[in-house]
Formats: sequence, C-alpha cells, structure tokens
Amino acid sequence: MPFEEVVEAEGHLIDSHLMEQIFDKVVESNGRFEVEQFRIGRTNGEPSYLRLRLEAPDRRQMEHLLAQLLPIGCSPVLGGDATVKAVERDKCAPEDFYSTSNHHTFVRLGGDWIEVQNQRMDAMIVVKDNEAFCRRLRDLKTGDMVVTGMHGIRVAPESKERDRLAFAFMSNEISSERQVETAVRQTAMLARQAKEQGKTIVAVAGPVVVHTGGVSGMTKLIRGGWINGVLSGNALGVHDIESALLGTSLGVRMADGRQAEHGHRNHMRAINAIYHAGGIRGAVESGKLTSGVMYECVKNNVPFVLAGSLRDDGPLPETITDMNEAQDAYAAQLRPAGLVICLGSMLHSIATGNMLPSWVKIVCVDINPAVATKVSDRGTGQAVGVVTDVGLFLELLAKELSKDVTAEGKE
Repeated sequence: MPFEEVVEAEGHLIDSHLMEQIFDKVVESNGRFEVEQFRIGRTNGEPSYLRLRLEAPDRRQMEHLLAQLLPIGCSPVLGGDATVKAVERDKCAPEDFYSTSNHHTFVRLGGDWIEVQNQRMDAMIVVKDNEAFCRRLRDLKTGDMVVTGMHGIRVAPESKERDRLAFAFMSNEISSERQVETAVRQTAMLARQAKEQGKTIVAVAGPVVVHTGGVSGMTKLIRGGWINGVLSGNALGVHDIESALLGTSLGVRMADGRQAEHGHRNHMRAINAIYHAGGIRGAVESGKLTSGVMYECVKNNVPFVLAGSLRDDGPLPETITDMNEAQDAYAAQLRPAGLVICLGSMLHSIATGNMLPSWVKIVCVDINPAVATKVSDRGTGQAVGVVTDVGLFLELLAKELSKDVTAEGKE
C-alpha cells in the first residue's frame, strides 16, 4: 500500500525556480505527485501557492522525500505541532533530529508558527518557553528539547529578487575591466543598503590581500567605516605585518616584486617583533606598527578574528588556535552582518558561509572562478562571485565608496 502525504509551498515559486525543484525532488526520490491546487501570484509582491499530494512506496521513502522537500519550502499540511524529544546526554541529539538549513525556519508550537532564532545551517532546533533556537550539536545540554522528524516545520527559502538580473555579470565569465567596475558599483550598493539597515559589513580576507597590493584599498575601507569586522587566519596578520615592518610579503619586496635577501625569514621576524611588543595592539600603541590592515583595525576599533590552522608559523599572539573558540568568535562578528565580502580565502569563505542565514548577502572575490562556485555549492546560495584580482577590486571599491564622503562634504 503506497504511503501518502499532502504538502504545500508558498512564495515566488516560479521566479525562484522552486516549483521545478520540488517536482524534480519527487521524481528523483521515486515518488509520484498530483497537483491539487496551484495559484500564481499576479504581482511582484503576491506569492504563488502550490499544494501537492505525494505518494511513495513506503514510510521510509516518504520521510526521505520530505527531508528533500523541506529545505526548499515544501512542508506537510497535516501533522500538528512539531515533535520534540529530550537530550539524554550532553552533545548527543535524538537520532531522528531535524537538521536545519540556512533559510528562515518556523516550528509549530501550541498551534502557532514560531520563527527559529539564530538561524544557520547544520544545527538542531531547541525549544524552550515557547521559543525556538538553532543550536550546534556540541552545545546541546542534557534536558534540552530538540525538534525531531519532519512535521510541524516550515522553511521559507529566500525569493529570487526582481533585480537579480543586475547581478548576472557576477559570473565566472568576468574578465574585462569594465565588467569589474560594474561589479564594484553593485557591491557598493549592497554596502550602502547594509549601512542604511543598521547592519555591519564584514570582510573575510586571505593573505592574497597583501600579495596583490590590496592593503591600500582595504585600509581606506576600514578608515571610511565600510568594513566593521575582519575575519581571517594567521597568514593575513603575519604578511600584513611583514609588509608594514619590512616592506616584503612572503619575502618578496612590495616595491619591485624582487626577492629580498634573506627574505624567507621576514615573516618570522614580523611574528617575533609582535611577541616583543606584547601583541598586535601593543605594537600599535608603542609605535612599532604604523600601517597596514591590522594597524587600521586597532586604530579604528574594528574587531578582527584570526583563526589558526595546523600549518601556521608562530602563530601571532592574537591567533585563536582552538577551533571551537575560533568558530564562536567568527559567529559573534557575523551576527549583526548585513553584507559579507570574501577576499581570496576559500577555506574561510566556505566556513563563514556555513554560519550565515540565507538572507545575508555574500560577495565572493577571487581570481579563481572555482572559489565562488564552491562557496555556493556548499549551500550558500546567496553568494555572488566576482572573478578578478583582489587588489584591483579593493582599490576600485574604496574609490567608489569614497564618493559618499565627498558628496556629504559638499552638502
């Protein structure tokens, strides 16, 4: 006897290609569907509505199908409140826990739909006092009530914006300077929107910022208030400070691109100098460090997080070598963000994308087209890619956003 379920979805189903995704998931899961109701939104703001009767060979395959449909906004009509089970041991969820996506999620409690707070992907939903929160597996405590199964849960994916075509240039085919300038203008628009909404702008930066001569542009953005937090690894801090103190990056002279004599040890000399000063802030306050990204962060009270890795030299005193602690520090800076700009750091960009809800825009800048693709493939669908030199992008973005200051000065 086939197992049946009635599901529904509402939103910009056609513009966002959600309807075809829903149909595809049913077919791929060896299920069948019958459209019971479909209503098309007649205006830009009016949502469409879809109601389907699903059929699967057995309960197990139906549960698999529902697990595929929930993240794209298709949820069971019947089933009542969400099912919750108690955590029996710290860091151990019930086996049938619901794993979250990065989209707006709601759970039904006492007949009411409650929005889940602190939305992020790959988390559990913990219910307490008629509220619901995303919580990581390692943060679960004995007695926490965790949402399980597939019923009483509703996901609302981000709709495709009507102006999304404006970002069509942010594709892997970018090559000409004119297109890069267009991408910069659109990124500046997103930065202005974030500011208007009272949100912060966070830069996720790799050492390529230093290698490509992007420090000048990035420091201008920090001084101008356009970067409110910097997330990176040990390498950015080391090579930024090496450049500021010794004029080299990876031992290569910034002035002429030639290898400096004994330059291979310069990054270790930079780390040693920071330890002598008692840390990055101490180096700035003592006058030892007078320029660069780290310097501007300290001088302008812009928080930075340097997450360590196994390959780090030193590392710098401020580098966080405990990965759980580093993740927590990243997450704290991302919480108020309205825009994240990733600059030549695939690992940190993917990690950051995994922590963000789907309504926070990500602009991923890299000379390698595969990086932006990988960030999106990991579930960060709100990421748009700019394939260009990071140093060029930062300089052009700083120039574009400096117009705002000039315009204010004339008023």
